[in-house]
Amino acid sequence: MTTIPPITGTAAVDANSAASTPAPKQTLDADVFMKLLVTQLSNQDPSSPMDTNEMIAQTTQLASMEQLTALAATTTESFALSMRQTAAALIGQEAQYVDADGVEQSGIVSSVSFAGPIPIVTIGDTPVALDAVSGLTLKS
Repeated sequence: MTTIPPITGTAAVDANSAASTPAPKQTLDADVFMKLLVTQLSNQDPSSPMDTNEMIAQTTQLASMEQLTALAATTTESFALSMRQTAAALIGQEAQYVDADGVEQSGIVSSVSFAGPIPIVTIGDTPVALDAVSGLTLKS
């Protein structure tokens, strides 16, 4: 029986190149799957070829994995957009938060920053992460 060499996911580097060798892949992606499938097909026993149903199942699993990865990315982007919309809607509203000393503070939201992964609202003169806002009061 033929042994299949491991797939490392690294590329050969020219001796004259200053670039370093990339680290081995830690996850299975489409490239690794295709290399594994080609290696499997090229090393199979001709008298006992791979079952076509098994190959179709593996291809379907790859397509499902790619779609789930795309869905996860879309969900993350949607959540980030939702947080930005929520933060922007707070401008001009009175909001409450608990400060570092555990005292509840309140003030009018005057600005929003989207520089980090979580929007930062400025309540009075204090920057507060959106997820630390503990309440809102309807301003009359």
